[in-house]
Amino acid sequence: MTTGRAITPKSRREADSAAYRLAGTVLFASVAVILTALAFEHIGGYVPCPLCLQQRYAYYAAIPLLFAGLVLVSAEKPRAAAMVFLLVAIAYFANAGLGVYQAGAEWKFWPGPDSCSGDQGVTTQAGRLIDQLKAVQVVRCDEPSFRLFGLSFAGWNVIASFFLFIGALQAAFKAVAGPRT
Repeated sequence: MTTGRAITPKSRREADSAAYRLAGTVLFASVAVILTALAFEHIGGYVPCPLCLQQRYAYYAAIPLLFAGLVLVSAEKPRAAAMVFLLVAIAYFANAGLGVYQAGAEWKFWPGPDSCSGDQGVTTQAGRLIDQLKAVQVVRCDEPSFRLFGLSFAGWNVIASFFLFIGALQAAFKAVAGPRT
């Protein structure tokens, strides 16, 4: 959509600068969140459940995509950068949904996935049962291992993913935006 005004090189640089700053902030926050999760796992000893590991995928995908988007902004390819930032926003929105699903299972609003919440298909043969019990360490998805201010890791991930979604979406719009005079 055009407003009838020409986009000058200076106004294009200003829009690129805003997109760059927003995307850089989202990148920094994404790295901080995933490093925090890894620190809780490797330093704090909190073993993540399968859903917790799935929620990390958005961060693992977003971090290199955000780098690529920053390169595209620097290369003055605003539409391509906007598409990358939009993809990151979609990933974080979906990740927030996954976090809501897990947090809801933790609060017993709905059942969690069978793979990490319920019956694990235990055998009825006594000899095999003991072997299975020794071999399997299941981290349940419907029981939080940690809460801070009433929120589990999944709840905090919902908040982080939502704010990162907003930031990536703003970066996408700023990448293609002209001046706002």
